[in-house]
Formats: sequence, structure tokens, C-alpha cells
Amino acid sequence: MGDGLKLAVNSQFGVSETEVLTIQAGGLSGYGPPGTGVVKPLTEDDAKAIEKLSMVEVAIPRNVETLKMEFNNRAKIGYAASIIEGTKREYIYAIMDLEAETGRLLKDGDSSKVVLGNGFSLDTNGFDKAIEVGNNILVQGKEFQVIGILRKKGSFIIDNALLMDDTPLREITNSGNTVDIIAVKIKDKSLMERARIDIERVLRQRRDVKEGEEDFSVSTPEAMLGTVNQILGGIQAFIVLIAFASIIVGAIGIVNTMTTSVLERRKEIGIMKAIGAKNSDIFLQFFIESGLMGLIGGIVGVFIGLILGLAGTFGINSFLGVTAPIKINFMLVFSALIGGFFIGSIAGIAPAMQAANQRPVEALRG
Repeated sequence: MGDGLKLAVNSQFGVSETEVLTIQAGGLSGYGPPGTGVVKPLTEDDAKAIEKLSMVEVAIPRNVETLKMEFNNRAKIGYAASIIEGTKREYIYAIMDLEAETGRLLKDGDSSKVVLGNGFSLDTNGFDKAIEVGNNILVQGKEFQVIGILRKKGSFIIDNALLMDDTPLREITNSGNTVDIIAVKIKDKSLMERARIDIERVLRQRRDVKEGEEDFSVSTPEAMLGTVNQILGGIQAFIVLIAFASIIVGAIGIVNTMTTSVLERRKEIGIMKAIGAKNSDIFLQFFIESGLMGLIGGIVGVFIGLILGLAGTFGINSFLGVTAPIKINFMLVFSALIGGFFIGSIAGIAPAMQAANQRPVEALRG
């Protein structure tokens, strides 16, 4: 279940390029798209200044807005993201790995047209009706024609986003020259750290802030993913602690069961010793029995765990609206089985020694 959660959350990062830095303004963070409620937003001029750096291939300003959308006499609030016009348009498509499943992507001159994420093509899109290419949708009261539906990405954000050209989005939101995000493509991955330092220096100068007091952030997809995975790793560690407590309880249960078994089988032990069985033979029998008990418990536990893990992954996918693949960690399964036998064997040492030390006469008397 922990692996399924990690896959589902990681799928939300819809950036395929590794040479990309993301710049956002800081300040008053709120609930909503990037840049919501910041004290001092980024501007198009900031993007132009960053693009002049020698290590930068292109700097692309983007806006992500929360807007009212209407279709089929239904209304909902959704995200609209800008696609910059001109030659930089293809950079955005490549960085985000966007492809049209039906229709086509936006191109220059599509000021009254939009492209929708795959989630809009489903009946569960909030409009009670799937949207198709050719339909019209109202955005902030203005009508736009749908010219494309994106291929499913498995990302809740992208699959439920509306894409439109930058100019019409600015017009209906009156955002002026402010931007929410600046996506920066670096010429080479080896220059990422140096480029980050230079970008921070340029923005500190432009925004008149000292080092350590930055009101903006410059991050890479790997850094953001690393932070998220660190949190998810903590969740998995908590799950392991719960499992460890279960192991202790299980080991105590095996000790009790094997001790009871020794008491109930005293005559059997006496007969075995009377016909020549050594202490080591008796010890080995009970030792292996306890190990097999742990192994059987491990098999049952793995079976139940796989069912819960698959159900949990399916539930996470449904909740996030993604299609993260179901992952079975066979090394973990194998380790659980070996661990079950090992824990069972260890827990059975004391009862096995007790059985081996039984005196034949006393054992036969029962």
C-alpha cells in the first residue's frame, strides 16, 4: 500500500524534462494555484531577465488561474493554465509531454479555443456529461470552442486542467504582466545547480532582497519529488513500526502455542525417547514445527496483505483520479516468508528446549 501511495503521488508531477527549473513567488501562500495570494508576484520582465543568462535555453512565463466553467447547464470551479504563444509553445508541450487523444493541441491564432484534460471527457467531470471536441464551454462567461482532449496523464492536475492561450487568459483575469510560474529550461543537465544559483542572484537583484531572505523559490522536479518521497518514506516507516509490533505479538503467540503443544504431547515425547530419539531430535522436531507455523502465518499474511495493498492502491487511484500501476514488491513478499519462518523458529527455541529436556519416565506418566 505504501508503494502504491508513492507511485500515485509521484504520478502527479507532470514534467518529463529533467533540465527544467520552476520558479514561484513566495509570500502569503494560500489554497489554490501557484502564485495565489503572494505579496510580490513574478512578472514577464523577470522571465526575460532570466532568459538572458548564458546557461538558460528558454524561460517561459505561465499563469494558472481558478475560474468558473460552464457546460450542459452546469457550473464548476476549475483550473485554467496558459500556453504561451509563439515558438515557446512547443517547449511547453515537450516539457509537460502533452499529446492530444482527440482533436489537436493549441496553435497560434487559437484565441477563442481551448484544450481540455482527459478528465473532462468523462461523465464524472462535474458537468454530468462528457465534453467532446467541437463542443463549446463557457469560461468566466466567455465562450470557447474545445479543439482537443489531452491523452490521459494519470495526473490529477493535468487531467483536470483547461489549457488556453496566454493572451485570452490574461484578458479574462486582468492579470496584467504578472505570472504565477516561470519554467526555465537549462541547456544541459550538468548546469542545473550553477543555473539555479545565477537565477537566484538575478531575482534577488530585481526584487531587492538579501540572500537568505528570498521571497521566491527555484526548484527542480527532482527536488520537489525528493521532498514528497521523504514524507512518504516517513509514512512507510510508520507502517513498518506497526508491522514490527504485530511481529512481536505473533512471536508471543507462537511461544504460547508451542509451549501448550509440548505439554499436550508429553507422552509422545516419552515414547520417542524410549525408542532411542535423542534430545537433539526432539529439539529439532519442535524447532522446525514452530518455524513452519511462522511460515504458514507468513503465507496467510502475504495473501491478505496483497489483497489489502491492491484494494488500497485502487482506492488511492480513485481518490486522486490517477492510473498509477499496481506494484507487487516480490522481494518484500519473499522477505516476509523467510522472516515468518525465522521469527517462528526463534520463538520456538524455548518450547523446543523444554520438550528436549523431558525425562522419558516422567513424560510417559504424562
